[in-house]
Amino acid sequence: MSEQKRNYQKEMERLLVENPSPVPTLLLHSCCAPCSSYVLEYLSRYFEITLLYYNPNIYPAEEYFKRVEEQKRLIETKNEEGMGYPIHFQEGTFDPREFYDAVRGLEQIPEGGERCFACFRLRLLQAARAAKDGNFTFFTTTLTISPMKNAQKLNEIGEEAAKEYGVRWLPSDFKKKNGYKRSVELSAQYGLYRQDYCGCVFSKREREAQKAEAEKKTQE
Repeated sequence: MSEQKRNYQKEMERLLVENPSPVPTLLLHSCCAPCSSYVLEYLSRYFEITLLYYNPNIYPAEEYFKRVEEQKRLIETKNEEGMGYPIHFQEGTFDPREFYDAVRGLEQIPEGGERCFACFRLRLLQAARAAKDGNFTFFTTTLTISPMKNAQKLNEIGEEAAKEYGVRWLPSDFKKKNGYKRSVELSAQYGLYRQDYCGCVFSKREREAQKAEAEKKTQE
């Protein structure tokens, strides 16, 4: 008999209710401001959040700095609104060599496969280390909000990282309950820069090829 598929959204909701700490802390790894917009709106009611921006996969460097500044701007705006607990910002190192080392040998794998899983693992292991160092109640990532990301795999990797570092993983599938739709609405509300590729050079090339193919079809 196959294992029943887990509902990570419901698992998270149970933990939000059961958590005994009056103001629990959350180390939230974020991939970009648009994806974090809904997650911050949702979870800042329950946690004092420190957002970790660790994404050495982003290419080129100018794109990285553009995204990180948008992330800072969103956090500043959210704190000014005062709709939840304070949100703090922590920037990780930006060394693309860490990403290329992690995905060596997987360069030709299409988006959504093992190369992406290696990238998830790299970033979530760093988040787990930061969560342990900061003595956070939980850690998690915004990545599960994307319809293009494998939430089951992300949660599996997060749980493995949590076990390795002795910290607690907050399960999630933020796209549920119209989370992704809400992130699009909030991106428009705050005027956030929304990139059209995941982040790495490989996803950029794949996206450019898709756009070129679509353009070619319109001209036929």
